[in-house]
Amino acid sequence: MKPQSTFEREPARRVFASELRETRYQFKDGDDEKSPTYVILPSGIRSNRIFIVGTLTEKQRQGDQNIFYRGGRVVDPTGTFFIMAGSYQPEAMQQLARIEPPAFVAVVGKPNLYTTPEGNCLVSVRVESIAVVDRETRDLWVLDTARETLDRLDAFGTTDDSKKAQEEYGTQPDLYRKIVYDALSQVQL
Repeated sequence: MKPQSTFEREPARRVFASELRETRYQFKDGDDEKSPTYVILPSGIRSNRIFIVGTLTEKQRQGDQNIFYRGGRVVDPTGTFFIMAGSYQPEAMQQLARIEPPAFVAVVGKPNLYTTPEGNCLVSVRVESIAVVDRETRDLWVLDTARETLDRLDAFGTTDDSKKAQEEYGTQPDLYRKIVYDALSQVQL
């Protein structure tokens, strides 16, 4: 008899800020409240968690009793990620509280989509963990993220997720390839 499988976390996908900013399609995989929520990235893969590295340029602490951080900005070579951490992520909130911008940081978190009453879609990252890293780590992340993005683009149109991305976003792979090459031009290895 096979032992019951333990809870496995979703892989944290590497994604550039400019791609995450374009993300608009979110869905739940299942019917109960504990079912995971995913986004489909424009490059054609579903993601429940992401891994980003960039420069923390600012953070805003809010509240007295219920402290949370919102409006945090992490900048990579393609744009800005907006991050937040609150009482549901106490460890991440404490980690973020100890970091003074500007600093290179590595963040694992969940993409979060919010539609304003005006119909604009805002994308942020709910931080699960955040740590200070060095420039070399940031540059290696850019290289790895470039490779993974190009791999997704090479497989574009051959997977269910990439077909959904094409339907939702009208993704033009060449546009994302240019973003990747522009990001790579800013790496100093």
